[in-house]
Amino acid sequence: MAKTNPGRFFEDYSVGQVLHHAVPRTVTDGERALYHALYPARHALYSSDEFARNCGLQQSPIDDLAAFHVVFGKTVPDISLNAVANLGYAEGRWLLPVYPGDTLRSESEVIGVKQNSNGKTGVVWVRTRGLNQRDEVVIEYVRWVMVRKSNLDAPAPEAVVPDLKKVLEPKDLVVPAGLDFSNYDFAQSGEAHRWGDYEIGETIDHVDGVTVEEAEHMLATRLWQNTAKVHFDLTFRPDGRLIYGGHVISMARTLSFNGLANAQMIVGLNGGAHANPCFAGDTIKAWSEVLDKAETGVPGVGAIRLRLVATKGGEPFALKNEDGRYQPNVLLDLDYWALMPI
Repeated sequence: MAKTNPGRFFEDYSVGQVLHHAVPRTVTDGERALYHALYPARHALYSSDEFARNCGLQQSPIDDLAAFHVVFGKTVPDISLNAVANLGYAEGRWLLPVYPGDTLRSESEVIGVKQNSNGKTGVVWVRTRGLNQRDEVVIEYVRWVMVRKSNLDAPAPEAVVPDLKKVLEPKDLVVPAGLDFSNYDFAQSGEAHRWGDYEIGETIDHVDGVTVEEAEHMLATRLWQNTAKVHFDLTFRPDGRLIYGGHVISMARTLSFNGLANAQMIVGLNGGAHANPCFAGDTIKAWSEVLDKAETGVPGVGAIRLRLVATKGGEPFALKNEDGRYQPNVLLDLDYWALMPI
């Protein structure tokens, strides 16, 4: 009997299937330190216990995207080990802060399958939940991946494509219990710009850039226990080791500090696309567009909807060509909600 696991292929998935992912992980301040070493992360709420307590939280949480990476990484052996590409995200919500000492585990439900016309690959949709040691859901999201078939003669399943929300409504967003920006310290946060200072349609060039090094990407994928072959094994990607898309997301988000330092907490992920591959040596830059704003009813807290675009050079604010395809220098197109002091 085989003791090793080659991972799942497209024909191994069926709608309604529930996957319980190994291995639970207790997060510590070590995750925070490594996250801030890998990315230029500077948002005050995730850097200072005192700042977080002044905003009504018990202490500084683990960065939202660090929690996302931990939950995501656990799903890779069961969902995307044999993936060709991670295609998109939808209906992502951060429901509870994750604090040092919390233990996270992940589970996913297959909600859609569709074989591609080439008969060699198919698309699998999953809804993933990250739970803490109290079985509370801290994060949930949908993603879809293109996965190889192992048996090309396996019959195509009945196509099921889930109907997903294009945008989360403000009422779908969860503001952490106790969060209060009434006494927000703008001097310590790094910028004076508040929710009311941003206009829908406004674009922001975040100016700074970071060149991706292969060593830091390898450290990041190991930190998140992401075992996808395209990130480790060059025989699966002879043109170069593919940089984990989450690495690009975190780099772009932290670069957005310059201009959006007070967009403190990510609470919703409306959609996202990894438009073009990123390789070691690429220099990531970022720009944002304000898509919407909403009040939350919580003291001093507003919600702002942002498009975050990561590029590898080129002029900012250019997203797609006339034919609707992404510009070749665009790496990431992410649509998310964040909380900001009013």
